[in-house]
Amino acid sequence: LAQKYDPQKEVELRTWIESVTGQQIGPDFQKGLKDGVILCELMNKLQPNSVRKINRSAQNWHQLENLSNFIKAMATYGMNPVDLFEANDLFESGNLTQVQVSLLALAGMAKTKGLQSGVDISVKYSEKQQRNFDEAKMKAGQCVIGLQMGTNKCASQSGMTAYGTRRHLYDPKNQILPPMDHSTISLQMGTNKCASQVGMTAPGTRRHIYDAKMGTEKCDNSSMSLQMGSNQGANQSGQVFGLGRQIYDPKYCPQGSQGEVANAAGDQGGDPPGYHYYREEE
Repeated sequence: LAQKYDPQKEVELRTWIESVTGQQIGPDFQKGLKDGVILCELMNKLQPNSVRKINRSAQNWHQLENLSNFIKAMATYGMNPVDLFEANDLFESGNLTQVQVSLLALAGMAKTKGLQSGVDISVKYSEKQQRNFDEAKMKAGQCVIGLQMGTNKCASQSGMTAYGTRRHLYDPKNQILPPMDHSTISLQMGTNKCASQVGMTAPGTRRHIYDAKMGTEKCDNSSMSLQMGSNQGANQSGQVFGLGRQIYDPKYCPQGSQGEVANAAGDQGGDPPGYHYYREEE
């Protein structure tokens, strides 16, 4: 609350009170108004005889009585109860912000009631403007549909096409022109001219991947790329399962074709020097 206290408003209040009462508050605003004498004089200037007794004693209970009489006079003057302050707010500096708000509201009430002063401070209270209509005028108002019941004059779906049909969106401000004819399908309805699956092969068939920038040329349809698999690499062709396998070493097996080995077995005398072979026994 102390941070909401406005020193500029204090200067304006000081000038206004001194101009109305003709008395000096002093350098300290709180101490100058603490005894309640100047405030009671102010109230008597705004509304004569609103405070009948003003105590000028230095005793605390006399000063508190002056403040209480001033607050009661403000309520009688027409101030709202929420705009009033308590005596201890000013006497003990408990809530000077509320005191400032109350005095500003009092200045506004005085301006509303036509007080003329050389200081323009606060604002006028809102005045009640009561209107009385005759019975004919009141009955005429029953034929008017209020806006609380809705209206058909504002934005609605009037002129909208049926759901699912195309609609042309254009904006002259953004240089989007309206369509030339109704047979033109706008891009907002979709198009079959952009990327699609037209020309794609069935799933599982081979597809040719090539890039002209990388020097990868397109292969012909008769060639099967390695991406589809190959039968030219390692496989199980010629393998037998469950049968015996002959394991031999080139160091110990006869060299040459099978025909030469058979001829050498039939003619042992014609062996070249340094050539040995082995005959299988029955």
